[in-house]
Amino acid sequence: MSERPVGVLFVCYANIVRSPLAAAVFTRLAAARGLASRFRIDSAGVAADPGNPAHAGSIRVAADHGLALVHSSRPLRRDDLFDFDEVLVLDRLVAAEIRRLTAGSAFGPIAGPGRPARIRLLAAVAAPAARGADLDVADPVRSGPEGFLAAYQQIARACAALLDDLAGKAGP
Repeated sequence: MSERPVGVLFVCYANIVRSPLAAAVFTRLAAARGLASRFRIDSAGVAADPGNPAHAGSIRVAADHGLALVHSSRPLRRDDLFDFDEVLVLDRLVAAEIRRLTAGSAFGPIAGPGRPARIRLLAAVAAPAARGADLDVADPVRSGPEGFLAAYQQIARACAALLDDLAGKAGP
């Protein structure tokens, strides 16, 4: 087992709604199991403006579930794909943007300073047989409190499955 914390990065579009919520949920789950020190957890967005707070709907649903969501958005950097061990993507649109970032160019493949992260859709961790829209944690911004609750519940299930998956890989 490694002594280095496992780097876990959650990525959505603007890094103000779903990915900060996922990072907060995963952090709480890891802490509840006494595993917090075994992980380095962060979030980013493929189109994030730096420094924005979390969306009010995410803050509210987090508070309804006992989480204080204090957050400052940041854009995804190409180096993140090498600095983190696991990159969990919140929907297929964001996954497509990450594929574009990593596709390389006429000059060859994109290389980084280390081993590339394992990139996967967060929803697929909890539901490996999922297909199509079931692979997405829908952006709840235009769907009201019910949408934020549905996103929270899906994120919580997926983060629990992720923690189970990663617990054996995290250091002692």
